[in-house]
Amino acid sequence: MTPEEIDNLPYRPCVGVVVLNDDGQIFGGERIDTPGAWQMPQGGIDKGESARDAALRELVEETSIPAVAVAIVGESAGWLRYDLPAEVIPHRWQGRYRGQEQKWFLMQFSGQDSDVRIDTVDPEFSRWQWMSSEEMLESIVPFKRSLYADVFREFNLS
Repeated sequence: MTPEEIDNLPYRPCVGVVVLNDDGQIFGGERIDTPGAWQMPQGGIDKGESARDAALRELVEETSIPAVAVAIVGESAGWLRYDLPAEVIPHRWQGRYRGQEQKWFLMQFSGQDSDVRIDTVDPEFSRWQWMSSEEMLESIVPFKRSLYADVFREFNLS
């Protein structure tokens, strides 16, 4: 794809979820398709779905954490964007998007670690752990790092 074609692509509407445990640590999952790359739960918003509902759905789909085990304690003021690397765009989402535009939610986890199950129907993560914001920033793929830093600043986690 040419730079001009990429510039004309829209952003994929999406949500992201920061899950905090009682120690202030953040849920991080290592992506199955990118060993060594850790991220927080995130995913697309279905047609007709609110961002809040999408965040709770994605949380269950990726971590099995039920809505009753979290409280939404924050929401990003606006939508945050990141661009995919140009070489990735033709291979992700059939080349229809240049990146993602995300509404982020901060959730306090009140369950037990045993509530977290990443062996879901369509698993995204090969393993998971509780991490500090600094560890998460070091472990995320570079093209998402500044977005994660913005999320952590907005939620006062850095």
